[in-house]
Amino acid sequence: MLSQEENELLTRVGRGTPMGTLMRRYWVPVVFSHQIEKPDSPPLRARLLGEDLVVFRDSQGRVGLIDEACPHRTASMFFGRNEECGLRCVYHGIKFDVMGNCVDVPCVPPGTPENQIQAIKKNMAIKAYPCEEKGGVVWAYMGPPELKPGLPELEWAEVPPDHRFATRHVQECNWLQGFDGGFDQTHLTFLHSGNVDLRRGNTDRHRRIVPSTYAYCQLPAGFAFGGGREIGDGNVSWHVELMLMPFHKVIPSLPRAAHVWAPMDDEHTMLYSINFNTERPFTEEGLERELAWRGIHTENIPGTDRAIQTKANDYMIDRALQASGDSYTGIKSLGAQDCGMQESMGPIADRTKEHLLAGDSSIVRARRYLLDALKDMEAGKSPPGTSDGSQYRARSLRLEAPATTPFAELVESRVWGNRPAAAE
Repeated sequence: MLSQEENELLTRVGRGTPMGTLMRRYWVPVVFSHQIEKPDSPPLRARLLGEDLVVFRDSQGRVGLIDEACPHRTASMFFGRNEECGLRCVYHGIKFDVMGNCVDVPCVPPGTPENQIQAIKKNMAIKAYPCEEKGGVVWAYMGPPELKPGLPELEWAEVPPDHRFATRHVQECNWLQGFDGGFDQTHLTFLHSGNVDLRRGNTDRHRRIVPSTYAYCQLPAGFAFGGGREIGDGNVSWHVELMLMPFHKVIPSLPRAAHVWAPMDDEHTMLYSINFNTERPFTEEGLERELAWRGIHTENIPGTDRAIQTKANDYMIDRALQASGDSYTGIKSLGAQDCGMQESMGPIADRTKEHLLAGDSSIVRARRYLLDALKDMEAGKSPPGTSDGSQYRARSLRLEAPATTPFAELVESRVWGNRPAAAE
């Protein structure tokens, strides 16, 4: 259970808040590259860490991320004309490049001296954040320029494009609810299960597959955590997942998977969901479950980042399906099941009311890790994972090992730095 003060520290992400300051030390996903694929294509709105921004690709293919409010009269730059290496406000024609420089002020009176025009341009600069592209995603750095780290070498972002399937949608809750849910190891046994034994009170099957042991090992940019199940002959079957700062999770599913919970503001999150193969491209057959929206991805209203299954329609729960035993919840798709539980906690969950159990140890670890990172940052230390992008070179996996093998030894030999040739 967190105190109210700790809950506030972890959930508030606006400018000037401790968590907002920490988040700004990392690269944050803005949009998929294909959403602004062509030079001079229409700009898009982007809300990140409580800031309203506009992202665009200029005539040379460079990406800009600028304040949505024009510094002249604060009209929205979303309506701007993307032309000739800049975004031009349609209210008075003032134009800005991808670095935020004001490059044209056509609304000043004819005959205005050049030195005055240059002074106006200098004062009219718009807030802009540097962007880079990797893994089919536009990333922005919103922190102090002198502390900008290298892009994280996340495994899913290193594989070829046809080895990856990625979607995103808006979650109607604070980022930490999604993040907590990602590190909840026992919910998989219940929330996402089917073929339920309908005999009243019979949960023996579920008890048998709940992990019997939990382990944790720190990594340069986060930690690996394992859920172990005894399988006989003195061996343990490990399910090893990764938490990578500040909002990444990597899952050892088949195919492998990842989530990124990018905070839009205190009460909304852009959830990126990724499946990826390291050795081969995806086939249509390999993506059948995902394209039928039965996996981690959430079907959206066409042309939007808004899910079809929402709190407003109770995630289209099918009570007959739930009663049949073919679905534990009656909610179709793993992604909608997760969102249903996480959003049902309210915009920002009150964690002072929780009663945590042994199976919640990974959630406790993740929260403590974040709180420790906040303390270290306040003390002047660099946050984990900000010194080198290679600190993210870990991989999730499933493995069997003798029960006598220390979890840290498994992580050192199999998880940390263990990346396939395709990711090099």
